[in-house]
Amino acid sequence: MELIKAIFTAMKEEADIIIKKYDLKEVKKLSNIIIYEGYREEDEKIVLVVSGIGKVQMAIGVSYIFENYDVFKVINIGIAGNIGWDDLKVGDVVLPNTFIQHDAYLPSKSEEFDYLKAPIFLDYAIGENLDLKKFGLIMNGICITGDQFIDDEEKMRTLKENFGECIVDMEAFSLLSVAREFDALEKCVVIKGISDGADADAKDAHMNNLEFAMNNSIIILDSIL
Repeated sequence: MELIKAIFTAMKEEADIIIKKYDLKEVKKLSNIIIYEGYREEDEKIVLVVSGIGKVQMAIGVSYIFENYDVFKVINIGIAGNIGWDDLKVGDVVLPNTFIQHDAYLPSKSEEFDYLKAPIFLDYAIGENLDLKKFGLIMNGICITGDQFIDDEEKMRTLKENFGECIVDMEAFSLLSVAREFDALEKCVVIKGISDGADADAKDAHMNNLEFAMNNSIIILDSIL
C-alpha cells in the first residue's frame, strides 16, 4: 500500500531544500500554486505543495490536495517569527500545539463562529523540549497566523500582550482549518523554524536566516516522515 505524505510550504525558497533532498519533480502548476511529487521510499510518496504566501493561497492548496489525493499525513513546514519568546533563538524549531488566527475579529460571542475565532489544538506536540546542540526543539507553544508580515516593534508588542510568548506565521491556521473541514486534524503536523524576531530587522533577517532555519526544520521533518 502506497502512503502519501503531503508537505506544504508557502515560498519556493522554503521548498527548494525539500525538492533537492527528496529529488521531487514538478507535476502540476495552478495559477500560483506548484505541486511536486517523488518518493522517499518505494511505498512512500511525497507530494509537496508550494502554495504562495497567506491564508487564502494555503487554503486553496490544501483543499486541492484533499480533493485529489488520499493523504496519510499532512505537514506544514516553513519559517516563522518570534513574538517575545525569550527562550527561542534564530534556528530553533517549534512544533506548536495551539493555533490562533490573530487578525480575525467578530463582535459576536456565539459558538457558531468558533471556526473563525477559537484556537485549534493538535495533540501531538505535548512532550519534552530537546537541546539538539545545533538547535533547540520546542514541542509545544502557540502559533498565531495572520495575513500580515510582522516587522514592527509596536505590532510585535501588541501581539505579545494579546497572546503571550508565541511564534507568528501566515499559513498554519489556514491549513488546519481546511484539515478540520475534511476531518483530518489528526493527520497534521506543523514544523516552524525561527527566522526572525518579528521586529524592525525582520524584513532582512527572515530571508537571511531562511536556509539555516529550514535546514534545521528539515532534520525534524525527516524524522517525522
